[in-house]
Amino acid sequence: MEKPELSIEFFPPQTPEGAEKLQATCDKLAALRPAFFSVTYGAGGSTRERTFATVKEIAARGFEAAPHLSCIGSTRESIREILADYAAAGIRRIVALRGDLPSGVRDPGEFRYANELVAFIRAETGDRFRIEVAAYPEWHPQAKTPKDDLLAFKRKAEAGADSAITQYFYNLDAYLHFVDEARALGVTIPVVPGIMPIGSFAKLARFSDACGAEIPRWMRKKFESYGDDADSIRAFGLDVVTDLCRRLLEAGAPGLHFYSMNQAGLTTEICKRLDLA
Repeated sequence: MEKPELSIEFFPPQTPEGAEKLQATCDKLAALRPAFFSVTYGAGGSTRERTFATVKEIAARGFEAAPHLSCIGSTRESIREILADYAAAGIRRIVALRGDLPSGVRDPGEFRYANELVAFIRAETGDRFRIEVAAYPEWHPQAKTPKDDLLAFKRKAEAGADSAITQYFYNLDAYLHFVDEARALGVTIPVVPGIMPIGSFAKLARFSDACGAEIPRWMRKKFESYGDDADSIRAFGLDVVTDLCRRLLEAGAPGLHFYSMNQAGLTTEICKRLDLA
């Protein structure tokens, strides 16, 4: 069987110490031979400079980097400028997102949806960039209905997206159902499952509640039963996520995208258990 494509996400560090630590993490995870490392982009472009600096550092170390680019609150001219900077830096891949407005900001700018950003990138740069977009197996928290969310995903594909990366999830059936529904609408681009390793249940629960990713009741109860036993939480988290990844690959998922949280240990261990290291 062909080795599934791996990719790994970072967030731009805020301090020189964080940047140094991320370089070491990147070098460790490079042993997994990921297709690319992606770098997130803050609400309203709030981390624009740090995202660009991180992307350039990753590229300078010989790895493919894929910056996130969100469009909400932006102008066409500002996006055009960013695309030119990335092209000049040799970047070949972009994760195109709608993004969120910073708190207190009301003006959505010249783009309202991610499909508009995808279409703009294609119109401005042709096939210069491979474009990744987001997908939501448990539906985007702001979508009115599942059908609305699927149609939004279809519009991104039709605008020129090459592939999709999902929000993380722990329910295999949610992913399989989403892919089936997308295929029924004629969407053929690969849908790569997003994987969130579990190091701290308390942090995971807060993050999941905020972004709409469900933690199944049986998992939540098991984690809660461990209390402050960090070793048991880590061990159970590794077992759960490894099993999810294995079943995803057996079901035909085209790859795995790891939300590393700028840490190497959990992602590396999961890939070792899957014989992907």
